[in-house]
Amino acid sequence: MCGIFGIVTTKPRVELIEPVNRAVNALAHRGPDDSGVEFISDGRNGVTVTFAHRRLSILDLSPAGHQPMRDEATDNWITYNGEVFNFRDIRPKLETRGLKFRSESDTEVLLKGFGALGRDAIADWRGMFAFGFWDAEQRLLTLVRDRLGIKPLYYYHDSDTFIFASEIRALLATGLVPRRISPSALDSYLACGSVEQPLTIIENIHAVLPGHTLTFKDGRIHTEAYWELRADERSKVQDERALIEEIGTLLEDSVKLRLVSDVPVGVFLSGGIDSSSVVALMRRAANSRIKSFSVCFKEQEFSEAVYAEKVARRYDADHQAILVTEDEILSRLPRALRAMDQPSIDGVNTFIVSQAAADAGLKVALSGLGGDEVFAGYGFFRAIARDERLRNQVKAAPLGLRRAAASAIGAVAVSNRAAKLSALLRGDQLNEHSVKLHRRLFTAGQRRALLLSNGRSARALEKWNERQMSNCADADPVNQASALELGGYMSNTLLRDTDSMSMAHGLEVRVPLIDHKLVERMLAVPGGLKLRRNEPKWMLVDAVGGLPREIIDRPKRGFELPFKNWLAGALRDQTEDALRAPQLTGLLNAAAMQEAWSNFLKGRLTWSRVWSFYVLGEWTRLNL
Repeated sequence: MCGIFGIVTTKPRVELIEPVNRAVNALAHRGPDDSGVEFISDGRNGVTVTFAHRRLSILDLSPAGHQPMRDEATDNWITYNGEVFNFRDIRPKLETRGLKFRSESDTEVLLKGFGALGRDAIADWRGMFAFGFWDAEQRLLTLVRDRLGIKPLYYYHDSDTFIFASEIRALLATGLVPRRISPSALDSYLACGSVEQPLTIIENIHAVLPGHTLTFKDGRIHTEAYWELRADERSKVQDERALIEEIGTLLEDSVKLRLVSDVPVGVFLSGGIDSSSVVALMRRAANSRIKSFSVCFKEQEFSEAVYAEKVARRYDADHQAILVTEDEILSRLPRALRAMDQPSIDGVNTFIVSQAAADAGLKVALSGLGGDEVFAGYGFFRAIARDERLRNQVKAAPLGLRRAAASAIGAVAVSNRAAKLSALLRGDQLNEHSVKLHRRLFTAGQRRALLLSNGRSARALEKWNERQMSNCADADPVNQASALELGGYMSNTLLRDTDSMSMAHGLEVRVPLIDHKLVERMLAVPGGLKLRRNEPKWMLVDAVGGLPREIIDRPKRGFELPFKNWLAGALRDQTEDALRAPQLTGLLNAAAMQEAWSNFLKGRLTWSRVWSFYVLGEWTRLNL
């Protein structure tokens, strides 16, 4: 896991030394073990090309794994972030083509494989990756991002310069990118609690989309998908037992691949089904004792310590439960907010557990992230078919009747759920799948009241949302929701936050439950089958086998921090100051924010809405 940076520009080399050094320093937390800068083309032909890298050494710890890496046979270059776990299986195939290798790294396999086969090489890769590739013969820059968007990759382009990096803050550090908030991204942040890709919070910085390549040559950008999330279930499952065995094999393979490392690998263990499944699968594949980590609280309503310890005993894990107090977390909160590459209402919990793993000396940890999205674990999956029927019925009703009902609801209730229903009736969100309504932070009307400038959606975001919906249009509502969650909340919030919060500690987090082969198989299973039993994620439970009943039957609880209590208590004065601060009132309507704050204190609004203001203000203060 690393940090990457590159620039293609008409500016001379001498003008780039300081901007490049600032960018590399901004990425230092991602790669504390090594760094490199290479001026690939010095500008004599009118173009200067520079690649840079910060290395977190996981595979081939020797200097042979140094980046940026050059292929001596072709003069191609790569700067690469991530892991392709099956690289040792791929390498012999490339050797039969006459390719020679001098290292034991996956970087060289990507460098030579992509150079020889281009996009066709990606079909064999299983893992998480984002890289820049310079084709010396064609004088072509290619950016590639993994299928699910596990690893981030951003770019900026103006009249004479194209820049890419693992983090937005590295792009800003160059001084070559204007520090302006994007109005469209701000609207997206208020809608979802994080900015939806391909937008970013900074105007004119964009994300390379998951499963896409981007090429840049002669001032022109071209993007193309090499893989897409598709949900189009197959015919009725004939042999359920065989299906569960197939899924079990995919799970075992996925976890086994993600144990490939030249340094020790640990695991985040909350005591829920997803992380417990990963521990169980690790136990079967690992030759040494598992090191597991969990964070627990004195407040019993937020602590899962007893469940995590039970799983650790069951699978003989060397378990470390980190007890954190309110004062400890609040003292770490400023650093957690500084670690955010973009504002997000999530992620602080990952910062805490990542710090625990890093403090124990680990560089790699597995996570159960993705189990709910892939195996239909969220509560709304059981209601999604009904919600979709209701949405279509409402859509067909006369507009006047809908508006009258919306006004009646708005007159008697002020909860966010009521606001969402009122907005739905008015038609603000009738064209969106119901799963997006479940993830909505502020409705369209609430956002209009909050925004000081026009927050209209960008066409690039609209096209991406339309594409994702078209790829699952023929599936049942459960599989539609699963695909949209994986391409939406999972990619835009959970994976992005996991990357930034873990890499703040020089920790690589691997996510076996969203291996693309497992995702493809599960999106081809009829949604009704996933929900057939009155048991959470029964297909995952059966495929893994042997999980303690207490873990399966326990009430579902995410890894949550008590922000509701803190905002009304320890953070109250700070929050009230933040809502009046110029960096926030310059973006959002002060009166609308105060109304939301008042409703939160009265118990009429959930904490996440107010927290979104606080985070936005802090991110803006720290970065702009």
